[in-house]
Amino acid sequence: MINKEVKNISEAIMGVQSGMTLMFGGFGLCGIAENSIMALSKKEINNLICISNNAGIDEFGLGLLLKRKQIKKMISSYVGENVEFERQMLSGELDVDLIPQGSLAERCRAGGAGIPAFYTPAGFGTEVAIGKEERDFNGKPHILEHALVADFAFVKAWKGDCAGNLIYKGTARNFNPLMAMAGKITVAEVEELVPLGELDPNQIHTPGIFVQRIIKGEIFEKRIENRTVRK
Repeated sequence: MINKEVKNISEAIMGVQSGMTLMFGGFGLCGIAENSIMALSKKEINNLICISNNAGIDEFGLGLLLKRKQIKKMISSYVGENVEFERQMLSGELDVDLIPQGSLAERCRAGGAGIPAFYTPAGFGTEVAIGKEERDFNGKPHILEHALVADFAFVKAWKGDCAGNLIYKGTARNFNPLMAMAGKITVAEVEELVPLGELDPNQIHTPGIFVQRIIKGEIFEKRIENRTVRK
């Protein structure tokens, strides 16, 4: 029987080294691999290239790695809720590659699908297009974007089995399925880990072929990035 379950979070992140490229699923603070990120923040590693839709917030999510200055470059789409991120970027301590959100998603998907590059109209005529190949299709200008892959991808799912098959819940089904495909080693942490055969095959979002390690997360705070309430 296939069994990709690891015993603890230390085993889940084993092999992550300084200078590696890491992908992190999630959208804002929704669907992020909280346990893996916390464990990485305690590991003596640095000079990481991190690919994530956003950079967490101060003191949580990828903000933990930023606080310890473990990240040398962020490849992201939205970074507006992290004061430390802003400080490091403006001071030149942190290299930042801002990418249109759709392009970021497609670059991750392409990496997982084995497609090296693709043309898109998004970003043409802006700073995003600087240094990139341009070509017209049907009279419309496009730029060439290259696929993204990573040494490790860290994703979070609602439910998974020991073979690594994953089901995401609600809006946690964001960048997680795309990045699960694009990691050389994909680590999945789940809220509920069930025996093989218990998941309905028709409901599986990420097949286990893309997952190398799976663990039941101990704690999920599920914070809200920016809570707004009625007065």
